[in-house]
Amino acid sequence: MRIAAIYDIHGNLPALEAVLDEVQAEKVDIIVVGGDVIAGPMPSESLTLLQTLDLPVHFIRGNSESEFLRCINGKAPGGISAKADEVTRWTTKVMSKNQKQFIADWPATLELKSDVFDSVCFCHATPHSDIRVFTQQTPYEILADIFEGIDTPLVVCGHTHMQFDLEVNGIRVVNAGSVGMPFGGTGAEWLILGDRIEFKHTNYDLSNAANILNRSGYPEVDTFISGNLLSPPSRQKALAMLSQLENMQKDHK
Repeated sequence: MRIAAIYDIHGNLPALEAVLDEVQAEKVDIIVVGGDVIAGPMPSESLTLLQTLDLPVHFIRGNSESEFLRCINGKAPGGISAKADEVTRWTTKVMSKNQKQFIADWPATLELKSDVFDSVCFCHATPHSDIRVFTQQTPYEILADIFEGIDTPLVVCGHTHMQFDLEVNGIRVVNAGSVGMPFGGTGAEWLILGDRIEFKHTNYDLSNAANILNRSGYPEVDTFISGNLLSPPSRQKALAMLSQLENMQKDHK
């Protein structure tokens, strides 16, 4: 069984469309959407596209969806910044009632079989949390604590928007990267699980995408286009930013 893992779309519909064109050409059997579909310029349109695919699609919840659900339930979104909370509040206004109900049913994790692995755990950040930050630079003893008690041979995650492949306590941990907001370069990142793990990169027309997203009404659209779509942070700069977030979460597994 060939599985496409697409994570961190962040409402970037043009990027999603480009990736799905390649997904369909790859003749995969299942798509796993690994959270953070929303929190970006075109969240409703992106989710609608995923809901209308002919392939089986499994969704798991990311931190953006958790913040969204808290907000629609009358609680503080609890995002990483005031701007993130503003985006969440805007998102609640553009998503339909049916979409809100649909997102509320997404699980935090998902287990499937692949051609090589008897069990694969799909999670947004870690199997225990949808916000915990770790990278390929995280010290091994911290990684060992994060993945303590996990008994699947492969974990597929996202959240930090950069692809990597590492081993922790005999568990292979791979990051699918981000479709809508990859760090370290333009385009879109995702992966395929088949008889091997294939890290994928998809290029698309960034200028046309900017024109489309600019009409979305998204409150942070200029920043999204300039700082993520056209000129994303370098890998070095992103790792420095993620390291700061990681230090803030030391007590959060």
